[in-house]
Amino acid sequence: MKTIFKVEHLNKVYRLGSFPRAITIRALHEVSVTVESDEPVIISIVGESGSGKTTLARVVLQLERPTSGNVIIHDTAVAGRRAMARGTEFLRMVQPIFQNSFEAFSRYRTIDSYLYETATRVNKLNRAGAISAVEDALSAVGLTYRDVRGKYSNQFSGGELQRVSIARALIPHPRLIVADEPVSMIDASRRMLIINLFRDLKERYKTSFLYITHDLATAYYISDYIAVMNKGVIVEFGKARTVLSNPQHAYTRLLLDSIPRLDRKWNPATEALVAESRYGEGRA
Repeated sequence: MKTIFKVEHLNKVYRLGSFPRAITIRALHEVSVTVESDEPVIISIVGESGSGKTTLARVVLQLERPTSGNVIIHDTAVAGRRAMARGTEFLRMVQPIFQNSFEAFSRYRTIDSYLYETATRVNKLNRAGAISAVEDALSAVGLTYRDVRGKYSNQFSGGELQRVSIARALIPHPRLIVADEPVSMIDASRRMLIINLFRDLKERYKTSFLYITHDLATAYYISDYIAVMNKGVIVEFGKARTVLSNPQHAYTRLLLDSIPRLDRKWNPATEALVAESRYGEGRA
């Protein structure tokens, strides 16, 4: 089987302030995960705010340098001492989808210009080829070139703009798409549209997803594998159904118990335990 995604002893330490009052924040501590598969997979990184999941995503995307350790995607190091440079080859391998789609696009620049630039600069396509690639990617997310041509970000809803973000990530046909809380700022009625889209694109484009979320319900629905993070440490990892139907770690059980359910009353004591378990963590 192929090594889709591998993290080896990954650490990220932030040092804030100066001596003698410097503060050390360990955002990632000895994080190690290996996913092997002959087919594309969706890997969810689940945790509360401050758990370290977003820091892990930023390291994979080369937006942060790890203090130590490595990240390997399809046998290629993308973070660590021997990591490839963040050039066009990297962008053909890994693409991001960020939480706030409105921040991903300038309101002074048309949306289609971003898509066209990705196709020409990353895929090295001429004008005709670039437009064709943009049309194909937009079609995959239920949009057309006419829907976006000449329009600005403020002319779209949050859900529409997030679909454009997904289309932009699809243009290079990457091996891995890192989606950091991609539905948290979308209206609840539209979230499942994006979630189902990920499942469809995994099969159609043969692209794996690293799905960063605090939402165990959507993680359970779409994931092949789940890693549960707390205070920079992966406390539990395995196949999604196994982890969430038979959790072995106390923190995973606390997260599951904190999900509102119709068959029981809300338990404030459980919520307090979850909050206490993540107390003191620095940044996500």
